[in-house]
Amino acid sequence: MALKVLIVDDEALARSRLRTLLGECTEPRADVVGEASNAVQAMEQIQRTGCDLLMLDIHMPGVDGISLANTLRQMASPPAIVFVTAYAEHAVHAFELEAVDYLTKPVRRERLQQALQKVVRQRSAAEGAQDATGLPESLIIQERGRSERVALADVIYLKAELKYITVRTAEKEHIFDGALSDLEQRYAHLFVRVHRNALVSRRAVRAVEKHNDPVEGEGWMVRLDGVDERLAVSRRQLAAVREALMS
Repeated sequence: MALKVLIVDDEALARSRLRTLLGECTEPRADVVGEASNAVQAMEQIQRTGCDLLMLDIHMPGVDGISLANTLRQMASPPAIVFVTAYAEHAVHAFELEAVDYLTKPVRRERLQQALQKVVRQRSAAEGAQDATGLPESLIIQERGRSERVALADVIYLKAELKYITVRTAEKEHIFDGALSDLEQRYAHLFVRVHRNALVSRRAVRAVEKHNDPVEGEGWMVRLDGVDERLAVSRRQLAAVREALMS
């Protein structure tokens, strides 16, 4: 699929460089449908032609990018937003405004490609799992001073590790500060408990198989799509995991 992209930045050189980088991206492809140097021009173009994604600078004359993003949230079907800025200190505020990603200048093509892929995943997730507000279900991960939105549709498993939870996607591991029981209660339609310390995505369950451990003896393991790692299944949860496999 191709994403219709509007670039909003008060610097012409920055817009030109971003347009070039977007042209080099594939899977998904990005079609730049317009450029704007300020928030007023951006709103006019969005209302006139629409777009799937706004590549939005923060520091601009007049209405800044944060204020524009806040205004767009009032729309019935707002475009996705990826902030592109030279400043990192606005990241937390940006994600509070439902931004998909936050890129710092100079933007690398590989990092831009990842942001586009996130937009596509969120669009896919919006067609499926949604919470009571109508927004795609996701977790806000805060690591090393950076906030990132991880769509639950991308999560393969959640595993309790001491005081934190490992959130595993096909690409990487995140650390989430929360309680596994809370996540189980809230997202039971997406995850099934396999053990006292782990939940797995129902859609990722590929196989349940016997396992012989030299210390613990015979047991069961679940094999998941997207990762090589297998997780232990307690006898108490075996029936529920098998049911998830068949559904």
